[in-house]
Amino acid sequence: MTTLYERIGGEPAVDKAVDVFYEKVIADDRIAGYFENLDMFAQAKKQKKFLTMVFGGPSEYSGLDMRQAHIHLGLGEEHFNAVVENLALTLKELGVTPEDIGEVAKVANSVKDEILNR
Repeated sequence: MTTLYERIGGEPAVDKAVDVFYEKVIADDRIAGYFENLDMFAQAKKQKKFLTMVFGGPSEYSGLDMRQAHIHLGLGEEHFNAVVENLALTLKELGVTPEDIGEVAKVANSVKDEILNR
């Protein structure tokens, strides 16, 4: 069985998705403020490694776990939903199938409590 990483197009697809995703995120008033003082190049690089890992690709991610990475942000349900919506929209625009987008949403929801520090 092929991995989600392979089905969406591997490294080039993840790279493109992360770049498009962050364009959407920084334009989204619900969450843009969380990214104002970040080095977005470094953030995108980290996110590409993270998504490659969770999509079943070669794992080079060595960052914090989801709770540690987000605990200081005080995120709520609306912030989580905004991120998932932007990611789903990005993947749809890039031609990812609805089934695979659903799988991405399941992955996101599996770490929701950690991200929201619950």
